[in-house]
Amino acid sequence: MNRPTRLRASSLGLRHIFRWPLLIGLLNVAGLVSALVGDGWYDALSWLLLGGTLILMIVLLAKRSSD
Repeated sequence: MNRPTRLRASSLGLRHIFRWPLLIGLLNVAGLVSALVGDGWYDALSWLLLGGTLILMIVLLAKRSSD
Protein backbone atom coordinates (compact mmCIF):
# COMPACT_ATOMS: atom_id res chain seq x y z
CA MET A 1 0.00 0.00 0.00
CA ASN A 2 1.24 3.45 -0.80
CA ARG A 3 1.41 5.93 2.03
CA PRO A 4 0.00 9.35 1.22
CA THR A 5 2.70 11.88 0.55
CA ARG A 6 3.05 14.77 2.93
CA LEU A 7 2.54 18.25 1.61
CA ARG A 8 5.50 20.57 1.55
CA ALA A 9 5.34 23.63 3.76
CA SER A 10 5.78 25.84 0.72
CA SER A 11 2.58 24.47 -0.85
CA LEU A 12 0.48 25.13 2.26
CA GLY A 13 -1.15 28.45 3.02
CA LEU A 14 -0.32 30.54 6.07
CA ARG A 15 -3.73 29.82 7.57
CA HIS A 16 -3.08 26.08 7.44
CA ILE A 17 0.44 26.37 8.86
CA PHE A 18 -0.32 28.70 11.77
CA ARG A 19 -3.81 27.51 12.71
CA TRP A 20 -2.92 25.34 15.72
CA PRO A 21 0.01 27.39 17.08
CA LEU A 22 -2.14 30.53 16.95
CA LEU A 23 -5.03 28.80 18.73
CA ILE A 24 -2.73 27.44 21.45
CA GLY A 25 -1.12 30.84 21.92
CA LEU A 26 -4.46 32.64 22.19
CA LEU A 27 -5.77 30.12 24.73
CA ASN A 28 -2.59 30.52 26.81
CA VAL A 29 -2.78 34.32 26.75
CA ALA A 30 -6.45 34.25 27.74
CA GLY A 31 -5.69 31.81 30.57
CA LEU A 32 -2.80 33.88 31.91
CA VAL A 33 -4.79 37.12 31.73
CA SER A 34 -7.75 35.57 33.53
CA ALA A 35 -5.40 34.31 36.26
CA LEU A 36 -4.06 37.83 36.78
CA VAL A 37 -7.39 39.67 36.62
CA GLY A 38 -9.29 38.23 39.55
CA ASP A 39 -10.20 35.41 41.88
CA GLY A 40 -12.99 32.89 42.05
CA TRP A 41 -14.32 31.92 38.64
CA TYR A 42 -11.37 33.69 36.97
CA ASP A 43 -9.09 31.11 38.58
CA ALA A 44 -11.29 28.29 37.32
CA LEU A 45 -11.31 29.80 33.83
CA SER A 46 -7.52 30.11 33.83
CA TRP A 47 -7.11 26.47 34.91
CA LEU A 48 -9.54 25.39 32.21
CA LEU A 49 -7.81 27.36 29.44
CA LEU A 50 -4.25 26.46 30.43
CA GLY A 51 -5.19 22.80 30.98
CA GLY A 52 -7.07 22.78 27.69
CA THR A 53 -4.00 23.91 25.79
CA LEU A 54 -1.98 21.13 27.40
CA ILE A 55 -4.58 18.53 26.42
CA LEU A 56 -4.80 19.97 22.91
CA MET A 57 -1.03 19.76 22.48
CA ILE A 58 -0.95 16.15 23.70
CA VAL A 59 -3.77 15.17 21.32
CA LEU A 60 -2.11 16.87 18.35
CA LEU A 61 1.28 15.30 19.12
CA ALA A 62 -0.34 11.86 19.42
CA LYS A 63 -2.12 12.40 16.13
CA ARG A 64 1.11 13.49 14.47
CA SER A 65 3.09 10.52 15.77
CA SER A 66 0.43 8.06 14.59
CA ASP A 67 0.64 9.36 10.99
